[in-house]
Amino acid sequence: MTMTDFDAIVIGAGNGGLTAAATLQRGGARTLLLERHNIPGGCATSFVRGNFEFEVALHQLSGMGTEKQPFIMRQVFAELGIMDKLDVVVERDLYRYVMPAKDGAEHAIDITLPASWKGLEKTLVEHFPDEAPAISKFLALCEGLSMECFMVLPKAKRITDEQEFTATCPLFTQYGLQSAKDVLDGFFKSRELKALVAAYWCYLGMPPKDFAFKDLAIMFYSYAAFKPCHVKGGSQAISSALLESFLAAGGEVKFNCGAEKILTENSQVKAVVTESGETFSCQQIISNISPQHTFNELLDIPTPKQAAQDMKSRRLGTSAFVLYIGLDCAPQDIGVTAASSFIVDDLEEDIAHDLMSTIAPPKHTMLTCYNYDDPSFAPEGKSAISLVCLQYGEPWQNITAEDYAAAKYQFAEHLLDHAERVFPNIRAHIEEIEAATPLTMMRYLNTPGGAIYGFQQNTQDANIFRRRIDQVKGLHMAGSWMGMGGFQPTYMAGHTTAKGVLKAFAAASQQQAQPSQQAQSPQSSATQQVDAQKETAHV
Repeated sequence: MTMTDFDAIVIGAGNGGLTAAATLQRGGARTLLLERHNIPGGCATSFVRGNFEFEVALHQLSGMGTEKQPFIMRQVFAELGIMDKLDVVVERDLYRYVMPAKDGAEHAIDITLPASWKGLEKTLVEHFPDEAPAISKFLALCEGLSMECFMVLPKAKRITDEQEFTATCPLFTQYGLQSAKDVLDGFFKSRELKALVAAYWCYLGMPPKDFAFKDLAIMFYSYAAFKPCHVKGGSQAISSALLESFLAAGGEVKFNCGAEKILTENSQVKAVVTESGETFSCQQIISNISPQHTFNELLDIPTPKQAAQDMKSRRLGTSAFVLYIGLDCAPQDIGVTAASSFIVDDLEEDIAHDLMSTIAPPKHTMLTCYNYDDPSFAPEGKSAISLVCLQYGEPWQNITAEDYAAAKYQFAEHLLDHAERVFPNIRAHIEEIEAATPLTMMRYLNTPGGAIYGFQQNTQDANIFRRRIDQVKGLHMAGSWMGMGGFQPTYMAGHTTAKGVLKAFAAASQQQAQPSQQAQSPQSSATQQVDAQKETAHV
């Protein structure tokens, strides 16, 4: 075998890239990690303004569980050697859901859901007693469907017989790919209850009529049963720990050094040319950046037909407008009673989603107070919050450079107006504030349209329907663009993709050692391993 500079190269040090690089290097593959910025993490970073260190993107981390009831991310992080370096903060509540009354009196809806599976049912029944039997059945469905997706579906995907698949995954067959709206309509009569239960649609960026019920069921069950979490130091602490694990295992990283070109030979990856002009040969590449950039710009050959058709059939997902705000007061001084609060003006999620394609005042926003459950997230007596509204990038790209600053500050005022209806006098307590638009996301993340979840997370784009792009041998995609968006799914995507690559290396070594033995091709092996990825909850 010809010696290469590296066994594998990972392009992009976002969540998927970091877990991929650490998995590869700790698994024995000589790995190079390339990152165009000067720090690791992508969305999983923080920045400092004055006395505050602001979390860029993580609102709630799913998949951790507790020490007594651990969930899959603890297993993954332990395998990558970082679990003992993370100080996990378990949140008390899922979220507060508030719809202000139009007359300015008491809120029309103001319900806080606890991070407890039993407590969740109790709270829902207290507020909607007439729907108690339906609530019980609905929660049982969420639990059963989630367990089916976690434990059975990854293997069942290989079943080709329809009757056998139905018998193996009965809940997924009946409910999994129905729209979330259709299932909610089938269980509940109350519009308020349906909107309350569907609040996590903001973590997907699509209204309930457009995404699969399994995604809502998994999020709802996972967050309630296994708790939403934070990590002291924010997501930057996770990124730094993953990088340290990678380096400690002997990996090499180059910051301020993006990939310029992927070189191929006979549709097989051979090397990566960096923006600094260096060329590094390799056998396998994992790209943690968008497929548009990977296939259209980095490859030294025309975009493979399979990739072109796949991208053509998808639509860009949403970006976000975020205000990072440091307050000179404690959370209770402005009425914060939960770490995460959804503020809504209309129970129709479709209306809120349509507004995301404009720069009109939003009807749905989310306020996260990072020091509500952990005072260390802000200086004593102060508060670190983010105020978020999902926005598509296109309307912001259409603003002229001369009008951009005015549009940005006007939209920031809209968000503050929206928040002050629930949290009075925020403006009076602002000590630090920074605004990020979809154009900010586009520049920093280098994603088309500033997309934060990749492509639209709708039912038609569920990865169960899509074949992995495999026309370029040795090139693999990891992250939200080829699967689900959010922190947990992208961490897991990088991990399982790298596991597939390691299996490919093992198969190739076995084939070399035993030429007469018919070994599975590395690309096929890696693809099968990647396709076994568990479909778990978003953040």
